[in-house]
Amino acid sequence: MMIFNNDDANNKVLGNKIQTLNNELIAENIEKVKKRVFSAAERSGRNPCDIKIIAVTKTVSAEAVEEAIKSGITDMGENRVQELCSKYEIINNKCSWHLIGHLQKNKVKYVIDKVRLIHSVDSVELAEEINKHAAKANKIMDVLVQVNVSGEETKFGIEPGQVYNFLTKLSGLGNIKVRGLMTIAPLVSEKEDVRPIFRQLKKIFIDMKNENIDNISMEFLSMGMSNDFEVAIEEGSNMVRIGTAIFGKRN
Repeated sequence: MMIFNNDDANNKVLGNKIQTLNNELIAENIEKVKKRVFSAAERSGRNPCDIKIIAVTKTVSAEAVEEAIKSGITDMGENRVQELCSKYEIINNKCSWHLIGHLQKNKVKYVIDKVRLIHSVDSVELAEEINKHAAKANKIMDVLVQVNVSGEETKFGIEPGQVYNFLTKLSGLGNIKVRGLMTIAPLVSEKEDVRPIFRQLKKIFIDMKNENIDNISMEFLSMGMSNDFEVAIEEGSNMVRIGTAIFGKRN
């Protein structure tokens, strides 16, 4: 059994140094991010209200998360299960939690009752494990399929050419619901360099929507982070995962 120690949870998570942030700075950063989202949506002829900002809270204190909630961000994304569980015990359901990092099968049981959406399903075995624990919890777990569009060996996700077959395998699982796709673009100095990555995933997203696979819906396209979210929005993203632009650089 995994034991999570929540002592001094506002200051330590997994032994990492937690960033201490000025609350006014967080509120100011959120306002700037919202304006940038609005502008990117307008440039692409979209409604800014259709784009969800997910604040990435990796190594960020629970106090900082609380401040983000006060500033109007109600969706939080965590990379690590232990951090999510520690902060969930403090913040609970004041926000919606998203698991955005790689999820190991043996840790599914710890998040199944806590998260609104799992962004990182990348194997049939993981999907089956999520389905099993969701059935035990008597719920339908919403998930996204992670696609490794860039082909980087350091990134998780299925290959673009495997998406259709992968979705057909997941369609028979009764306690999960695929709601869309997710990708992580390469970290580049020129954000325009990742535009083809986002454009390709949007094409796959549309193609899969047109396939009308049972129990599969293409509603959410989760792509774009602090360094490239404006390009992602211009290419069709409706979920952006933003950490640094809200909470500052990680220690």
